[in-house]
Amino acid sequence: MTRGYFAFVLHSHLPYVLSHGRWPHGTDWLCEAAAETYMLLLRILNELIDEGHRPKLTIGLSPVLCEQLADNSFKEEFIVYLNQKIKAAEHDAEEFYKYDEQNMLENAHLWENFYRASLNQFNNIGQDIIYQFKRLQDDGYLEIMTCGATHGYYPLLSRDESLQAQTKMAVKSYKRHFGREPRGIWLPECAYRPRYDWTPPVPIGGVQTSSPRKGVDEFLSENGLEFFIIDSALLKGGKSIGVYIDRFEALKLLWGQFEKSYKPRAEEKDKTPRDVYLVSSSPEGKKPTAVYTRDPETGLLVWSGEHGYPGDGNYIDFHKKRFPGGHRYWAVTSSKADLADKLEYHHSSALARVDENGDHFSQKVVDIINSHHDLTGEKGVLIAPYDAELFGHWWFEGPQFLKKVLSDLCTSDSVELTFLSEDLDRRKPAQIISIPEGSWGQGNHHYIWLNEHTEWTWKHIYECEAKMSQLAAWWLDNPDQRDTELERVLKQLARELMLLSASDWQFLISTFAARDYAELRLVEHYEDFRRLTLMAEKKINGQALRPGEKQFLDDCAQRDALFPDIEIEWFGKVEYPATSA
Repeated sequence: MTRGYFAFVLHSHLPYVLSHGRWPHGTDWLCEAAAETYMLLLRILNELIDEGHRPKLTIGLSPVLCEQLADNSFKEEFIVYLNQKIKAAEHDAEEFYKYDEQNMLENAHLWENFYRASLNQFNNIGQDIIYQFKRLQDDGYLEIMTCGATHGYYPLLSRDESLQAQTKMAVKSYKRHFGREPRGIWLPECAYRPRYDWTPPVPIGGVQTSSPRKGVDEFLSENGLEFFIIDSALLKGGKSIGVYIDRFEALKLLWGQFEKSYKPRAEEKDKTPRDVYLVSSSPEGKKPTAVYTRDPETGLLVWSGEHGYPGDGNYIDFHKKRFPGGHRYWAVTSSKADLADKLEYHHSSALARVDENGDHFSQKVVDIINSHHDLTGEKGVLIAPYDAELFGHWWFEGPQFLKKVLSDLCTSDSVELTFLSEDLDRRKPAQIISIPEGSWGQGNHHYIWLNEHTEWTWKHIYECEAKMSQLAAWWLDNPDQRDTELERVLKQLARELMLLSASDWQFLISTFAARDYAELRLVEHYEDFRRLTLMAEKKINGQALRPGEKQFLDDCAQRDALFPDIEIEWFGKVEYPATSA
């Protein structure tokens, strides 16, 4: 008898890197994630289906990621990348054979076979990763959620037009790639803000005044998005445990500064992550949006690099790589071990741990669901959301763990796998609650994205948001003065603003993961935006563009060639403007 439901939810996202570098930062990021995560997810899902299972995995694919995976330049880059990785493994194998290092030789063959399999798989699917995800959704094995168009951090963007554009572009891109309307959204960084009179944390043009702002849930409701996911501390208070803090030493330092002024909200005992609630911060009576809540107990089992499964000493260590090829031949050994102390990786030992960890996780899910049913008599739901790239890229054995858990729960007597939309239709929640502003970072607030290292980025973003809104409003008010060239300039401006607004840049700066690259990218998009602004203003004033300016526009459009169906109007007028709270 089904006593409750379980949803494995993965969030797939990478910032726009095409035509913006290759190694160590750039398209190699995208190729790594495609080979080590996205292709493997497709593979294990198809294996489960071939074994007679119905896996019911939920995955969020950010629009900016979809644009890149569908781009022909990525497909060409990916083939080159896979062949390079194969050659690197062959070179390593020759050296290990020469020196009779048998275990390392086996590891080199492991990498060679891994990338050959990826290359064959990529060619066999017509080099179309997005279509394969679409096919699995159409066949009922997968549910695909959308995300903010370029992963903009919703609570800190300064204009409702920006949130409107991020959301509308997300829906439009989803329909183009998947042939249907999305029902759910993974809010970037799971960050939410209700409606209130908002004061920008960084002065805009030297001025810091409050203005009425709509709640994030309102933009979702207006665009047909029915549910999103929040952290458990946003639902019921209590202490929040960040999902990234174990991975980045810089975040621990930032948290140490923020923690001094942080007081967790008192825990509300009457709310539970096992249930689904409705959220509405609109006084106009818009359709509420459903919220699902991350389960904190199972989350730690996977997220924690120190206490979770990925920290098992038998698994491949992410950080120690052999150059020049970059393959990994060493085991975690210990979460406290220095790189020099890492032991050689043994694949058979790691696979044995996958089965044990998978069984442990599955049993934990069953125990939690059964305990909730015994206590309440209700069929609760357990949501386990993670970054998809954790499975395969960060944790090499992660996809096999995922397959093991889905396989176990497909045959469970008491727990049934579910899609979130399916669960929403089944439950039909009626209780409307209020939730506070926050994210899934440590302490549930914004310090990862807004701190002393990133404050300057928001000044740039806020300046460009205001200018884009001004130019888009002119476009709306002057239909008789429009021309095709001005339209191209304004649409490219919109793309540069959206790329500038990606939350990735602040995250990479705060974590020191790729700080120089993030700062460079942000400044480049800012400078491109400013030059395009001058060109737009020339056109508006009746002046012709010079040949060099036209070439600049062409180069920007070729370099940042995402979202062909972006609309200027989104940035010029809010469909349903906010009134004072």
